[in-house]
Amino acid sequence: MEILYCRVSTLDQKTDRQKVAESSYDKVIEDKCSGAIPFFEREGGKDIKSLLDSGKLTKLVALSIDRLGRDFRDIINTIHYFTSKKVCIHFIGQGLTTLDHEGNENPISKMMISILGIVGEMERAQGKERQREGIRIAKLKGSYKGRKEGSKEDVLTFLAKPGNKKALEYLKTHNIAETAKLTGLHPNTVSKIRKLGLPAEQL
Repeated sequence: MEILYCRVSTLDQKTDRQKVAESSYDKVIEDKCSGAIPFFEREGGKDIKSLLDSGKLTKLVALSIDRLGRDFRDIINTIHYFTSKKVCIHFIGQGLTTLDHEGNENPISKMMISILGIVGEMERAQGKERQREGIRIAKLKGSYKGRKEGSKEDVLTFLAKPGNKKALEYLKTHNIAETAKLTGLHPNTVSKIRKLGLPAEQL
């Protein structure tokens, strides 16, 4: 079984751009969650692991390496697990496959994936640093004020946000820590969603 894997970070984003020749695959599995969540802890990732462990999965295809995740270590661990099962991952955008035609680890792909993963992490770290620096400069100029003191968001608006709505569904069967991982939300935000959105008997 060949699977096309797609991931977007938020519930309102679409995966259409990632569905390259989707009819060529036996199944398309999607995740709508933060790339910081470990691959096998995502809902789609769990389904893939089940197929992988049962021997049904023969190949996984994704548009790019960052669809697997944003954390370099988790990407490498995920690829290593697939390799241990002799299952190839193909990244369309980079033209890389983790195994060769003989089912052996592809050393060139391994090197390129490592380089691209490290570069990606560096770019994200630099982006966050630029954001912090921008906020600091804006504060010095007096043009950054954040949320007005004393301002409040009404409960219905807060709970109606796509990410918060999804978290509320997860909270019916998962605890706060698990829900935070699945949605990419901060545990404090999930705790607030639980308090505001669930009936008292479920708290």
